Amino acid sequence: MSNLAVAQDLFFTQTGLDADGLRRVVAEALMGADDGELFLEYRQSESLVLDDGQIKSASFDTTQGFGLRAVAGEAHGYAHGSDLSLDAVRRAAQTVRAVRSGHAGTMAQAPVGGAKALYTEVNPLAQVPFEDKVRLLEEIDSYTRSKDNRVRQVTASLAGSWQAVAILRADGTLAADIRPMVRLGVNVVLAEGDRMETGGHGMGGRIGYGGVMGLADWHHCADEALRQASVNLGSIPAPAGEMPVVLGPGWPGVMLHEAVGHGLEGDFNRKSTSAFTGKIGTRVASPGVTVVDDGTIPDRRGSLSIDDEGTASSRTVLIEDGILVGYLQDRMNARLMGVPATGNGRRQSYAHAPIPRMTNTFMLGGDKDPAEIIASVPRGIYAVNFGGGQVDITNGKFVFSASEAYLIENGKVGPAVKGATLIGNGPDAMTRVTLIGNDLALDPGIGTCGKDGQGVPVGVGQPTLRMDGLTVGGTAA
Repeated sequence: MSNLAVAQDLFFTQTGLDADGLRRVVAEALMGADDGELFLEYRQSESLVLDDGQIKSASFDTTQGFGLRAVAGEAHGYAHGSDLSLDAVRRAAQTVRAVRSGHAGTMAQAPVGGAKALYTEVNPLAQVPFEDKVRLLEEIDSYTRSKDNRVRQVTASLAGSWQAVAILRADGTLAADIRPMVRLGVNVVLAEGDRMETGGHGMGGRIGYGGVMGLADWHHCADEALRQASVNLGSIPAPAGEMPVVLGPGWPGVMLHEAVGHGLEGDFNRKSTSAFTGKIGTRVASPGVTVVDDGTIPDRRGSLSIDDEGTASSRTVLIEDGILVGYLQDRMNARLMGVPATGNGRRQSYAHAPIPRMTNTFMLGGDKDPAEIIASVPRGIYAVNFGGGQVDITNGKFVFSASEAYLIENGKVGPAVKGATLIGNGPDAMTRVTLIGNDLALDPGIGTCGKDGQGVPVGVGQPTLRMDGLTVGGTAA
């Protein structure tokens, strides 16, 4: 069945919801508004966590509901509910009408159709029996403990979801998408003497469980978690001061996502609250730095066939060879800024209005061998993995902690360091990129982005980079 056929069956046939009646209610609710839509959602999700050989938690959830939005100028009215009935939508329509009271707008045209299907529509939750999922987590626990006698704790988790969405506009246009998602995670604690350290690795995407439950897949996750914990057991206190920093490929792109990506979202720039406001056409990064947001990569965690407003996902160049060329736009901010929507209107669920959000955001590769980049550093830090971080969108200031990092001495990777934090300013940091590797990699499919109280799945990535003059906060005396 096509996405549209599945959505029509879920939202109309199975619920008995009158499609023609719903179209009339939505059209009347949005009359005189500039934009708006009815968002319908059905979601199944499950999560299993095994800790120290026992199932610690197992959950299954089914949710459904709608969100009705009317946009008038810079304001919007939003009402949502879990009752998929014509009466419930009528009550919501009474609420959203208030925002267009006295407003005489012209409804924006619906997004152009023809979006490509980027992932399977198969529900992963129904693919594998529950007992097989439990057995997998038990095997991960047993395998991980057998690999290293220093293991003190193993936590393995498996999660999946299947989401169907439909977007109904005032003109009766209906768009739909069916979105699977799975994720596998392994975390370990190693102990040596009186010292304990952790390591973790995960993988996933808009795929079925077969993409993470294969022997090679979960072995890789367990082996990586063990390797990282073992590395951290041998770490020394990180130095502090201003020095060159080499960022590894893949997941370290989370710093780019936070320190730069959020500042390029349309709402912050329309409201002039971003450090990048008004800088289209100017240099904001070193030559060679090209940053894109691409929601069209098949099977990736951050990809979307259509966004949550019905706009086809796209590949949007944000920074090209160091020059700022674009922002990420949902429909409302794009209309107010006089530019096209880029397919980045996203929401956590039917209970949330859409806002501009990233999909898969990454820096393109350059022409340098990664080994050459490391060899160019007399003394600095090589950051391979990141943990948490904080960013101030208004000025771009960031603080990121490295979960795996090494000292570089005389162009060679030295001992692992613990407690390294990178401190800087996003726009300034982009001008400090001096060497760009040829090893672009995306993260393994684990990212979730938070903004305005909403969390959505995203992807990040980058090649190996050298950035000069970053401030490193460490714990060494």
